[in-house]
Parts: sequence; structure tokens; C-alpha cells
Amino acid sequence: MCTTQVRGRGWVMAAVPFDQKDVSVEMVVSGAVKARSLTETKIAGIRAVTGRLRILALNAMIEANQAGDQGRGFAVVAQEVRAISAEVEALSGDFSTELIREIARLEETARRMATAAQGRRLIDLALNAVELIDRNLYERSCDVRWWATDSAMIDALARPGSETASFAAHRLGVILDAYTVYLDLWLCDPSGQIVASGRPGRFPVAGQSVAARPWFTAARGLADGNDYAVADISAEPLLGGAHVATYAAGVREGGDPRGRLIGILGIQFDWAPQARAIVEGVRLTEDEKSRTRVLLVDADRRVIAASDRQGILRDRIDLPAGQEAGSLFAPDGTLVAFHHTPGYETYRGLGWYGVIQQRP
Repeated sequence: MCTTQVRGRGWVMAAVPFDQKDVSVEMVVSGAVKARSLTETKIAGIRAVTGRLRILALNAMIEANQAGDQGRGFAVVAQEVRAISAEVEALSGDFSTELIREIARLEETARRMATAAQGRRLIDLALNAVELIDRNLYERSCDVRWWATDSAMIDALARPGSETASFAAHRLGVILDAYTVYLDLWLCDPSGQIVASGRPGRFPVAGQSVAARPWFTAARGLADGNDYAVADISAEPLLGGAHVATYAAGVREGGDPRGRLIGILGIQFDWAPQARAIVEGVRLTEDEKSRTRVLLVDADRRVIAASDRQGILRDRIDLPAGQEAGSLFAPDGTLVAFHHTPGYETYRGLGWYGVIQQRP
């Protein structure tokens, strides 16, 4: 694990708690909806019974009147039954109104709580995604500084020639055989010309200039061998337009971190498959997968990875300025959760976000 303090911008690693428990707004509210339906059914049943009692009391009063004096006492009972049935119906009406009102409040409270819980869960998932990729990329900053001290790299730049360049290319190829997450490794002279690469057969880049690449320009300005430079995700023309995260460090005379800068080593991290594994691997329920988009977004809110593989390096996501984490609803009802990379110890990161968009 690399623990060197890094100046400037970079990627980081952190740990995050994760709760896979499925929280569904519909499931939480369904209990209240069922209670409402059950209440309405039972109240209707009570009213049906009281209606039958009133009819029975009315029939009893008719029979009592026909019976004359002998039915007078029965008429009194019939009137009491009728009065009680009316009272029960009134009570059931009041009960129904009040209970349904309370159930409506319960539904709204349950919906708010469930939405908040789902928002918190998606925020945790967004944080988990950005931390996983940061942890992966943090190791890349260690790789480039280590390999920049390889004697073959130093010799190829200190004693330029076909023999030293060939051996440096061999060493870079050996590294690539062990580190499959890279597309290529480029050793450049101070002017930006590539003098050796790890996959010359696949990518014939020797002799090409990368002097205008942001990572090369930044690496030339590094203070010493303990620093590194990194560029935002980009499509690299010399690698067939592949999306890469490029790390660079200075190759210094004698391998001394304080030595004179004699060249730059740039390593091309194969971004697309690694990032895809992160955003497509977020733990969602089967129901959620079809209506959820998981994203990694850079500091400029540009999409650099997407679980639906759409809009990468083109789309931009509107997030609240200055907010580390949160959730909000888009106008179409989509729940958007996000979390800014928290950094790791003294390592600040590039300002990336994990973002999750979930349709209702």
C-alpha cells in the first residue's frame, strides 16, 4: 500500500458502511393502504348491519301497531333498537372519518420515512462506488512512482540509444504482463517524445509526441520523485481512442527523488472495463436494476462511467454546489443520490462523485 503524501490532485481510497437491506417506498406505504381499505370495508359492514336493524325495527313497529294495546311494549323496544342503530351508524361515520384521516397521515409519514431511508441507502451506494474506484486508482499512483525508478528507464534516458530503449521497452512489457489493468506504458524524453513503450506491436507509439498532453505538462512541473501527475479521464488517440486514466511521474537522474529530471513515465490505465465493473457491480435488487443508473462523475460533473454505458465523456450531471452528499428529486420524480469522494488521510482526490439515479 502506498502511503506517500501527494501534492496536487489525485485519487483516493476509503472504507464505507453498506446496508444491502431493500427499502421500498411502495412496500412501506402498502401497509397503510391496506389498513385504509380494511377500515372502509369494516365500516361498510357496520353500516349494512345497522341498516338491517333499522328495517327490522320499522317492521316491528308496524306489527306492534297492528297488535294494538298488546303490542305497545314491543313498540317501545323497536323504537329503542331503531335509536341504537342510528347512534351506531353515527359513531361508525365519525370513526371512519377520523380513522381514515389518521391513516392518510400515517401513509404520508411512512412515505416520507421510506423515501428518506431509500435516499440514505442510495447515498451509501454512491459513496461505495466512488471509494471502490478510488481505492483501485490510488494504487496506480504508487505504480508510476515506483516504475519511474527502474534502472532500465533511467538508462534509456541518461544514455539514449536503440539498445537502452529496446531494453526499457522489454522491461515495460514485463510489467504489463503482470499488471493487466494497463493498456500501455510510455517512457518519454523531456521534450515529450516517446522513446519506449510496453506494447510496441499493438500500439506503435515510439517517436510520437505527447508534449501537449495535460499529464505530461503537469509531470514536467513536479517538484521531485515523490510527486505524480494525473489527468482527467480522456480518449487517447494513440491507443485507438480508448478511455484512459493516465498517471505520470518524473524519471530522475540516478533514481534520486531529488535528482535532475531526465524524462517522464506515463502509464495508461485501461479505464472503461475497470470503471464498468464498479458501476455495474453496485448491489441493487432485481426490481431496482431496470430503473437505476449508477454513475461516476468528475469534478466538472462530467459522466466518466455509467452502468447503462450511455453518455460517457459527454453527459453532465447537475448537482448542488458545495454539497458533499445528499439526495433530491428531479422534476420527473427520479430520486438522485450523490456522494463526493471523501479522500484518504492526506490524499485529496480529484473531486469525483458517485451518483445514483433511480426512477420511481
